[in-house]
Amino acid sequence: MSILLRNMRQIVLVMAGLVCMSFPALASDEAWEIWNSEGVHALMRHAIAPGTGDPANFTLGDCTTQRNLNETGREQARSTGTVIRDNGIQITSVLTSQWCRCVETAELLDLGPVREEPALNSFFRDRSTEATQTRQIKQQLSSLPATEKALLVTHQVNITALTGIYPRSGEIILVQMADDAAELKVLARLMP
Repeated sequence: MSILLRNMRQIVLVMAGLVCMSFPALASDEAWEIWNSEGVHALMRHAIAPGTGDPANFTLGDCTTQRNLNETGREQARSTGTVIRDNGIQITSVLTSQWCRCVETAELLDLGPVREEPALNSFFRDRSTEATQTRQIKQQLSSLPATEKALLVTHQVNITALTGIYPRSGEIILVQMADDAAELKVLARLMP
């Protein structure tokens, strides 16, 4: 059984790589210009937190039971916030998953007050909430005025469900709601 699981994991990783290749990253200058446009929001995978998933004793609100940022991840989050500010991006709201690694990433970005949003929580262990959470995030983004610029710090599974992209730790996906307000359009990818 473990050989089957190992092979399945390798297949998933290869497929994820192919999905990533289908959305090429734009040159940084062009991506920053896109982000400064009205109606463009950002999905960010939390900064580097070694490992996969969470320990069996995971408890929401208890960081000692979770996979957390390491010092490299903390520095990644701080420097990403600096690069965002240096490029003149004015974030009006920072929303985050309630997982400690996301909350810490959002806080270390230092882009404004951070608000926890349960719809951004990981559904890695329980895929039964994927459709509902994905719909809730799309609804929130479509309800924002064009002058708002939201940054959502979340998990790989959430970003993949929203965009089809398998993001790297700390990667930012720039999105805009489609005209029908039902789907997200991927505009650019950034790895500040």
